Amino acid sequence: MKNTPNISAAEWEVMKICWLKSAPCTANEIVKALEQSTDWKPNTIKTLIGRLVKKGALGFKEEGRVYMYNQLVTEQDCIQAESKSFLTRVFGGALKPMLVTFLQEEKLSQEDIEELKQLLEERKA
Repeated sequence: MKNTPNISAAEWEVMKICWLKSAPCTANEIVKALEQSTDWKPNTIKTLIGRLVKKGALGFKEEGRVYMYNQLVTEQDCIQAESKSFLTRVFGGALKPMLVTFLQEEKLSQEDIEELKQLLEERKA
């Protein structure tokens, strides 16, 4: 995981569109996708795109009068960085208390429990 920029919740929504498309997309494509799921105005979305470019999360290529935006960081890298940040901020970096909290508070299906058991067994080996 390289230097992953700190991405706000709103910026995360823009990145999800870019990750979903996986190919370069225009600002208008991002705006159209987000207008369906948010009440944000086009200028707000374009501001978020600009912030992501400044942070190094998105790159762009000018094709005539159109800017094509592409992700410079992977979704997995951002998930890992966000997970570490959350773990450090909320649980002082300790994984066990976080797992215990989630296991006590969240409902798990039998399938979820079996998958977690398998993951723990694999880590044991």
